[in-house]
Amino acid sequence: MQAGTDYKALYEEQQLENIQLRHELEQLKKMIFAARSERFEPADASVTHQLALGLTAEKQQATAVAQQIAYTRIINDPASIQVSRPARTPLPAHLERREIILEPEQTEGLRRIGDDVTEELEYEPGKLFVNRYVRPKYVNADNTGILIACMVDRPLPKAIAGAGLLAQIVIDKYVDHLPLHRQQDRFKREGVNIAYSTITDWVSNTCKLIEPVYDALKKQVLASDYLHADETPIKVLDKDKKGETHRGYYWVYHNSLSDLVLFDYQLGRGRDGPRTILKDFKGHLQTDGYAVYDIFREYEDITLLHCMAHARRKFYEAQGSDALRAGYVLEQMQLLYEIERKGRQKELTQTQTAELRQQEALPILESLGSWMKQAYTEVLPRSVIGKALGYSIQRWEALCLYTTDGKLNIDNNPVENAIRPVAIGRKNYLFAGSHEAAQRSAMLYSLLGTCKLHEVNPFNWLKTVLSKIATHPINRVHELLPHIWQPPV
Repeated sequence: MQAGTDYKALYEEQQLENIQLRHELEQLKKMIFAARSERFEPADASVTHQLALGLTAEKQQATAVAQQIAYTRIINDPASIQVSRPARTPLPAHLERREIILEPEQTEGLRRIGDDVTEELEYEPGKLFVNRYVRPKYVNADNTGILIACMVDRPLPKAIAGAGLLAQIVIDKYVDHLPLHRQQDRFKREGVNIAYSTITDWVSNTCKLIEPVYDALKKQVLASDYLHADETPIKVLDKDKKGETHRGYYWVYHNSLSDLVLFDYQLGRGRDGPRTILKDFKGHLQTDGYAVYDIFREYEDITLLHCMAHARRKFYEAQGSDALRAGYVLEQMQLLYEIERKGRQKELTQTQTAELRQQEALPILESLGSWMKQAYTEVLPRSVIGKALGYSIQRWEALCLYTTDGKLNIDNNPVENAIRPVAIGRKNYLFAGSHEAAQRSAMLYSLLGTCKLHEVNPFNWLKTVLSKIATHPINRVHELLPHIWQPPV
């Protein structure tokens, strides 16, 4: 053994490493076996309040008042509560009704007094069919010329696919996550053999057709003065690396004021992607704590705020190593979300929401911020709880900024929800065939994601757009955007 070895420091280092490895193992087990929910059940308030060290009596009282407001429940007189039996939801009126009359064997001498109607929801698999455009040819009486009707506009004049088939292929892959090779197998079951390369060409050419619509959406998203931003990886086949995939990224921007979403594909996760696309953006930008977004602190016209859900997640993960401290923070954050729910239930205006946050959320945040700074001095900085505290303390001002303006969200969940279809889709189709294909996918995720946000039927929208995009005036292309488009009557 070397002389002068600090065995105590070495022991503490190994203990810390042991704790970190156990924490990583616990997180891996949760990823594989446990539910993904981060639901938190607060502990006994008498226990967690013991951790409110170093707070003034005034701040402790403010926190207690907020708790009382957050957890107030109105209980009606049990005698006045009527138990309602669940009723079957009526089937939509717009569905085709095929009436089947079931008569008794003997009706002679009987008088009909009414009907007993039972409705059954049935299904016939979608089927392929052929449109035959027949254009009769006519010749003048003197045989000097031939007259024939003009061909209707088709999305891809040289392809056999109609607008409905093109739309369904896109919807199946990017909304219902059915890879193209599985769609090819389904066509075979119908006795129609379509080469895989043909289907991919159809999707590629469809994207070229609607690219002006994507550009119009991009313009509207970036015109907002409040955006959420996040990124998610996508594997892409790289022609320069045979048999290997490149790790590209979808950078996602969500305009939660107008419910619009924009996907932008970039080769990497560096700052060039967001810096380029947001070069003219002015307003509030909400992100997680990824360091790349810190460059926007230098922009005079951009105000950066962070996501409370990301900060909360770190304390949720720290419960296994320090349940008491992590539980206290989670309880306080739960109060903040309770205030947000109350504002939504009351349908408050942006001004009223800001006032509510200033009155109820800000005292909790001030109290919690002070507590975190004190707690950080009592834990190992490299421990799980220490990292969780350090993450929030470093970004506390940006985490609290949402209280200053009622239009702002407490977290970045709107953009994370928009990313979920990508996470599901890549489990099915695994990778994009090229960088160009990845950008085309970004285009479709943007437009179909906006359909979802506005509860627009994506098939009806896309079929209509493909049917008319070839002749639609370019200066009115914004009329085809999902949130502006009106379905034909």
